[in-house]
Amino acid sequence: MSTAPRLAERGGAADARLLAIATDHVRRFSSKRLTIVAVAEEAGMTHANVYRYFASKEALLDAVVGAALKPIEMLLSDIASAPDPVDDKLERMVLALARAYRDLFESDRAVFDLFAAAVEGNRGVARRHRGRVRTFVARVLDEGIAVGAFEPRDREAALALLIDAFHRYTHPSSIRLDGAQPRGPRELRLSNLVRVAVRGLTSGTI
Repeated sequence: MSTAPRLAERGGAADARLLAIATDHVRRFSSKRLTIVAVAEEAGMTHANVYRYFASKEALLDAVVGAALKPIEMLLSDIASAPDPVDDKLERMVLALARAYRDLFESDRAVFDLFAAAVEGNRGVARRHRGRVRTFVARVLDEGIAVGAFEPRDREAALALLIDAFHRYTHPSSIRLDGAQPRGPRELRLSNLVRVAVRGLTSGTI
């Protein structure tokens, strides 16, 4: 039975199929060896038709990265919306982000490497993801300020400090460098860092 998409497929269905094929090719052959022609052939399309959905190979690879990051962003959104105390929520959010990146590194190295390249190249997909992560952290910070749990001297400076502090544990380069280390000690250091930051937010020292 042919796996080619029906001609009636439009928009989301065709996008999803092309994305699934591209992700599989990245895993099997690497992003460098992926070609639009090969993706189109497996999808039962002409390569010109693929360009109707993705303007370039680069755009298709960005979509692969974006799809891998979407569940992480949804997880952070859920944590930010939870009714937990803000100090617990902040710690849970940062640990969840670090764990999710480590999971991607360990279980899907080819896609993780593509994500890392997007971060290192400051590509749009990486900038958008970074902006969303910052937004979720800001939501928890603002909630803490609203309920009187956090009393930063300068809200923007406090947010920047939080992002900078967690950078060591959430940047793809750091994930790679620590890839051979056990998770436990690394997560303990990160938890301690979050608690130091929370103390600074509650005391108004940052």
